[in-house]
Amino acid sequence: MKTRTAILFVCMGNICRSPTAEGVFRARAQAAGLDLDIDSAGTHAYHIGNPPDARSTRHAAARGYDLSIQRARKVAAEDFERFDYLLAMDHDNLEILLRACPAQHRHKVRLFMEFASHSDSEVVPDPYYGGANGFDLVLDYIEDAADGLLAVLRKGN
Repeated sequence: MKTRTAILFVCMGNICRSPTAEGVFRARAQAAGLDLDIDSAGTHAYHIGNPPDARSTRHAAARGYDLSIQRARKVAAEDFERFDYLLAMDHDNLEILLRACPAQHRHKVRLFMEFASHSDSEVVPDPYYGGANGFDLVLDYIEDAADGLLAVLRKGN
């Protein structure tokens, strides 16, 4: 019997946005005293087994988040059963998740930025091909949405 709320953060390759979200959310959940099952995955198998992008790791570390133990993996069919929330970083990955998701679990699949309250973007943009400021923007958005998700979880929704 499952007792902990389980959250999966999802982007394309699981090396920039979703591992950053996992690391930020894990740190904030622990600081809030919440015992959660937190993971991340990609919709594509480009980087399976690889650590997060060095730029993501470096920018996260500058804000006190450790991504070093994470390794990329692809979303698996059993994730739709295991997780209570499957949170996509953008519309493309949301659509991929929805296409793969069994009907009885579709209510679990959402955009992560739905939980943000201070950012005006619906998505966490992919910083992979951009400059350093893109990784800081990703962290800003993720911290905002993480705080919103924590507030929802504290209320028991």
